[in-house]
Amino acid sequence: MATVRRVAAMLDLDPDDFREGAPLPRGWHFILLGADTRRSALRVDGFPGLGVPMPDLGLPRLMLGARTVAFHSDIPIGASLKRTSSVRSLRQKETTSGSMAIVTIGHELNLDGHANPAVSETQTYLLLPASKLSPGKVDRLPPVSAERITTAVADETLLFQYSALGFNSHKIHIDRAHARDVEGFPDLVVNGGLATLLLTEFLRKDLLVVPSAIRVRHLAPLYCGRTVTLAADRDGSAWHLKAFDDLNTHAVDMEVDI
Repeated sequence: MATVRRVAAMLDLDPDDFREGAPLPRGWHFILLGADTRRSALRVDGFPGLGVPMPDLGLPRLMLGARTVAFHSDIPIGASLKRTSSVRSLRQKETTSGSMAIVTIGHELNLDGHANPAVSETQTYLLLPASKLSPGKVDRLPPVSAERITTAVADETLLFQYSALGFNSHKIHIDRAHARDVEGFPDLVVNGGLATLLLTEFLRKDLLVVPSAIRVRHLAPLYCGRTVTLAADRDGSAWHLKAFDDLNTHAVDMEVDI
């Protein structure tokens, strides 16, 4: 219950609006996926894994590529749960940039006494070689056009709070020197999970949509302190959401089933 109140506070919502026994807002289950990885077991980039030992393979850089979430039933706030996590697949490949690996991790959240999961999620990570990015100059693209649009800014405080709530110590989110000098990003990188949360909150608060499933692809980084444009279009009985960076580059794609 205390953690749910902190998520509300992070999102600038009144914590008293979220009471024990009420349904956990869909998308807030990220707080149930944090791992208790010992500091000595962290990857060199600080990523703790998610309750599953993440293979090293000599590939020190890690990026979230995609996630799929199915909401089978509501999770009451304060309920007892069992989480099961495992590596579902591991595939290595050679590219023009060198070796890489694609790791898929599966999670299931079961309410006590229930055989079937309330939430199931798969996350796909890219393990990459040590190479400093050298992003070239990118021109601003035409303005975003969509049925519904809003904006958000993920500043340092939001990145810190989200990372703390998920016990995520990946250095690209919290260590500006590492993000810039080691991995070559221009600034701290917005957590992929935080970008997803901004989109599911757009669904919940602005569109009044309760999703039954979401499918998310991360196409380009979003950076700390820069305006993110969130766009939504109805697609028959479903919704299609996108997040764009401050230059209107399409960064996150989300398909939503109702």
